[in-house]
Amino acid sequence: MARPPKLSEDDLKIYLNRFPKWQRKGDTIEREFVAANFPAIVGYLNAIAILAETLDHHPDLFIYGWNKLRVTLSTHDQGGLTELDFKLAEKIESLNF
Repeated sequence: MARPPKLSEDDLKIYLNRFPKWQRKGDTIEREFVAANFPAIVGYLNAIAILAETLDHHPDLFIYGWNKLRVTLSTHDQGGLTELDFKLAEKIESLNF
């Protein structure tokens, strides 16, 4: 599947304004989630995995501190952020965690 092109800096500003909970870190965007317990954060990770699979776009997912999850998005084969990253971010936000 062909990936969309890397976004320009101007386009990135527009997208980042739509997703204020996501922080840009170089060529990635990142968000952290905190759950009440370990099973809850694992459940959330699993929900994100299913969304990612439907888009064939897989984030870096890192559970730490027993109840925290860091989600990092980037389109590696394009060398940075694309519309696909923000499409997945939007789907993750729709989970209303």
